[in-house]
Formats: sequence, C-alpha cells, structure tokens
Amino acid sequence: MAHLQLTALAGGAGDEMEEVALLGSYDVEAGPVAASDEEAGMRRVQVRVAGMTCSACTGAVEAALSARRGVRRAAVSLLQNRAHVVFDPALAKDEDIVEAIEDAGFEAEILPDSTVSQPKSQKTLSGQFRIGGMTCAACVNSVEGILKKLPGVKRAVVALATSLGEVEYDPSAISKDEIVQAIEDAGFDAALLQSSEQDKVLLSVTGLHTEGDVDVLHDILKKIEGLRQFGVNFGNSEIEIVFDPEVVGLRQIVDTIEMESNDRLKAHVQNPYLQAASNDAQEASKTLHLLLSSLLLSIPVFFIRMVCPHIPLISSFLVMHFGPFCIGDLLKWILVSMIQFVVGKRFYIAAYRALRHGSTNMDVLVVIGTTASYVYSVCALLYGAFTGFHPPIYFETSAMIITFVLFGKYLEVLAKGKTSDAIKKLVELAPATALLLLKDKEGKYSGEKEIDASLVQPGDTLKVLPGSKVPADGVVIWGTSHVNESMVTGESVPISKEVSSPVIGGTMNLHGVLHIQATKVGSGTVLSQIISLVETAQMSKAPIQKFADYVASIFVPIVITLSLLTFLAWFLCGWLGAYPNSWSAESSNCFVFSLMFSISVVVIACPCALGLATPTAVMVATGVGANHGVLVKGGDALERAQNVKYVIFDKTGTLTQGKATVTTAKIFSGMDLGDFLTLVASAEVG
Repeated sequence: MAHLQLTALAGGAGDEMEEVALLGSYDVEAGPVAASDEEAGMRRVQVRVAGMTCSACTGAVEAALSARRGVRRAAVSLLQNRAHVVFDPALAKDEDIVEAIEDAGFEAEILPDSTVSQPKSQKTLSGQFRIGGMTCAACVNSVEGILKKLPGVKRAVVALATSLGEVEYDPSAISKDEIVQAIEDAGFDAALLQSSEQDKVLLSVTGLHTEGDVDVLHDILKKIEGLRQFGVNFGNSEIEIVFDPEVVGLRQIVDTIEMESNDRLKAHVQNPYLQAASNDAQEASKTLHLLLSSLLLSIPVFFIRMVCPHIPLISSFLVMHFGPFCIGDLLKWILVSMIQFVVGKRFYIAAYRALRHGSTNMDVLVVIGTTASYVYSVCALLYGAFTGFHPPIYFETSAMIITFVLFGKYLEVLAKGKTSDAIKKLVELAPATALLLLKDKEGKYSGEKEIDASLVQPGDTLKVLPGSKVPADGVVIWGTSHVNESMVTGESVPISKEVSSPVIGGTMNLHGVLHIQATKVGSGTVLSQIISLVETAQMSKAPIQKFADYVASIFVPIVITLSLLTFLAWFLCGWLGAYPNSWSAESSNCFVFSLMFSISVVVIACPCALGLATPTAVMVATGVGANHGVLVKGGDALERAQNVKYVIFDKTGTLTQGKATVTTAKIFSGMDLGDFLTLVASAEVG
C-alpha cells in the first residue's frame, strides 16, 4: 500500500521517512506552500456551518468572512459543512468569526479540535514567569540579558515590583522548562504562571445526575491552575474547557476531576470526528423526519386529486359542500397548508436569511415556486367560492415539489456522510487506549495504567504489547520487536525496532514487548498530519469548481428572469390567440396556463448539482485514495491527473498487498487433498 502524492512520488523501500516533508504546510486555495512570514502570527480555526444548501450559500459565507476585519483567508466546504478561516488574532476573535457567519444567515460553531490545526512552529507564545530573588535593577537587567540571549526568545521584559517576567518565545526553538532553567541557573527562582497558548477540548462526563454534581464539578474546575474557561452542559453531560497546555496537561485535568470527586465523576475526551459523525446522523434523522411527514401529508392530497374522483362513493362525498367550499378542496387546503408552512418552514427561513444579505440560493427558488402555486390555488378557491366560477387549483403541485426537494435533501445528507468515511477509517487506525508506565518518587517503574490515547503527553513512557498498535510517535527506550509500518511507508516487510529506534503512532507491533517514550502526540503525529492533509485536500477547490461557483452565484437571478420571461411569452401568446384553446384545460385560462410553465422553470432549475458535483468528486477521490494509501493534495491535482500517461513506482521492483496468500496446494503422498486441508484447518483453529 504505497503512499503517493500526485505532486511527487514516494521514496523507495530503503529510504528513511522525512519528518514532515510529505505533510508540509498547505494552503487551502493554492495548494502546498511554505508558511509565509505574513501568516506567522495568524490563527487558524475550523468552523462548523449549518444551513448551507448549495454553492451560492458557500459563496455568501466566504464573502461575509472575507469582509470581516482581520480575516486573511477563508475557504468553505459545502459537503463537510465547514469553514477554514485564517485571521489575525490581534484584529479579530473567534466570536467575530462566528458572528460574521451568523449575520450571513447560517449557524456557526468553532470546532474544539480546530485550535491544533496550526503547527506550533508558526506560533510565537507569550509566557508569564514568576521570578524570585530579585532585589535591585541590576538583577532585572541580568535576568533580561540572559533571557534575550536564549535561542527562540523574541522579547523579554522583567518587572522588579511584581517579580514577574513576560517572555515572547518560539516553542519550536525553546521550551518553557528551558526558560525556567536558564533563570534558575542565573541564581533566581522561577516558575511559569501562564502562557498565551491555549487548547479547546470537549469532555464527556459520566456521573452528572443532579445539580449538586454540577456544583461539585464547578468547584473542582475553578481550582485547576491553567484552566482559562469552562462551560458545563448538564443536558448532554459535557464540559467545554479552554486550558493552557504550558501550565496544565489534559490528563492532569481529567485525573483531577476523578480524584477530587472520589471517582463519582469520570471525564473522557470526545473524539471530534465521532462528534462530526453524530452531527451528520442527527441531520440525516431530522431530514428523514421532515421527508416522511411531507410524504404522509402529500399522499392523501394526491389521492384526492387523482384517484378518488374515479371512486363514486368517495367522489360524491368530496364534492359535497361545507359552507361555500367543496369538502375535497377544503381537505387539500388544510393538508397542503401544513406541508407548506410547517414542513416547509425551513425553506422560508433559509430563503429569508439569504435575501436579507443580498444573496440567492436554491431555497429562494423552492419558496418562489411553491408559494406561487399555493397562493394561486388559495385565490382560485376563494374566487370560486364567492363567484360560482371554479378555476382549477393546483395545491398538489406545491405539496409534491416540497416532498421531492426534501427527498433530494435526504439523499444529499446521506452522500455527505459517506464522503467522510475515509477520514473515519484513518482515525480508526490509531488505538483508543494506551498503557502508561507509572513511576514512583525515585524514578522507578511502579506499575501501569490504561489511559485514553488522547491523554498521552510528550515524555510519557508507554508499554506496547505484541499485537497492539503504537499509541503515539516516539522512541524505543527498552525492548526489541518488529513493527509493521505499511500503513505509512507502504513497505510490507516488518521493520526491526530496538533501543533508540523511532516508532510511528498507529503502526502494529508484531512480536516483542516495547517500552517507548512519546515524543509527538495529538496533531503532531504522522497519522494526524495525514488526516489533516486529507481534510485540507477535501476542502480545496479545483479550478473548474471556481467557475461552477461563479455560475451558481448568478444562477438564481437568471432562473427567476427566465421564469418571468416564460410567463410573459406564454401569456402574450394566449392573449393574442397564438395557440389553440384546447391546449389549456376547459376551466383554465391563459394566465393559469402561463403560470404553470413559469413555476416549472423555477422548480426544475436547481443549482445543487452544479455546486455539489465537483466537491463530491474531490471528496470521494481523496477518500478512496486515502484508503489505498494515496495522498492527493487537492482538486487541482485530480484535475491535472487526467493528463497522466505513465505512473512510475519506485518500490524495489515489486508491488505487494502486504500479506501472503495461498495460491496452490500440492500433496506429495497418498493423502487426499481434502483430508490434508481438514488437518491444516484443525491445526489453525488453536
């Protein structure tokens, strides 16, 4: 399973992996780029956007974000319901990004895992240190001078009165512990109070049954140093926390909650990908509920119109009058009103939001088409009730349009869910738990504890049993074994591992027990970077899609214009007698005849296919590629791939499946082949 890029071929079997060369910084719009100096201090977030239905919606969201002060770049994915935003944290905040999207008429939520999407090497942290032992200005100058000489330190300011020092530093060049050590080496006491770094995580908590439990949890969280803010959702038993990883570790927070509550409360890190899958499932369930409701109400309308007139007993009942109205017409009016304004309420809300901000989308077309049919039918019904002349009514038209559109929406939601399967499969490559080796005060191993793999911290010593997966990137510090790294390198031959050998998270340990020291966790692991690359590629736009987005942005106004022209053309033709009267119904007129053509133009002209076709193709292609070990860097690479004539594999002359299979069985004695295979199967059972 060879990992390839369509922009470069992977190395041969003997090549050592470059640390992150394969997964370098990636620009959502332009493809792979080096991080520019202009974006060194930028913040990157991913936002879940609800309510988008077509590419006109994504254009509206991108326009709203781009217009916001401080936003450097914004890319919106319709299929993933996500926006990837790069902005200057000095000019804008997370709340401003959410507000911009909500002002455009959509619901927005910053994803908890989005703060780790930016490599630390591109950040400059600001740390506040308590410095003890300073007595005069000379001490201050001494500490400042030492700090400014440290590699990676950009700025250092020390205050004697408050015994505090503020240091701006590059965490990829120097750590907080090294800064503390440098101050202590100069003869002063030092400790980190807080840094500008922060992570946002969603924890699910078991044991939250009463308001008293919530109060206990509040008291515990308030005492944890480094915890910036938290919010408790009692209904979902979840807490969203923002913490400073330079001061407190996630595992320490989880352990503190369990210890302080005497094991009554237990916290678990929620996997953001499983949460996204849950959101997809909820959206699919909600859409299915609306579809079934519309279908159950539309079927009686259809029967009253098409079937019941041919059944004498029912027909005679339906033509009976209830006041000035026929019972059949009254029933259709009631049923269709429920479909139009209860089931179809979502279309009106979405269309209002779009029009309020000067944009148009598919919902506008649906609302115009169905409302025109409904309003005409109501007017015709009232006109017939008070004049005795009964023009035809078309209630079933609006009912069936809404039902068919909801059916299309449901299929669309299912398609969206399936396109993210590749990401889920990549996430499942990483183990859910890890065996942490515990140390006593003397530094000796005193036991082991099974923990959530997401709680592994750099420097932890982990035990990897034979047949289990490596929980994080690290280095072997004890033991020898062979590890199957084919998921990353494509090389089927197991790699020998001994002390000081590097290991990759998600790979399979085959034979011996290994003790490894974690060096990279979370977003820093190779597997996480592969997942990030696939996600980024799925959000990228192929050149042809940009053209489709432009067409979609002017599509709705053009359709409405064509619909009006269609109405005027047929109405004028009817008024001038250009077509025979037999073309229209006996009780109809040229106005109704023209209106039906006009509604048809609006209804069949749906820009969904235009906006969904290319991103669906990109997502499916990158997903299938990821499953087979091929990393595709975006839609532009896929679009150019049609011109590829030759693919050269540098894999020492062989391409394998990575596992042996039996091709032929031969017996060189008198034993029957079937009996021999029975014995082999018996031996294999154990």
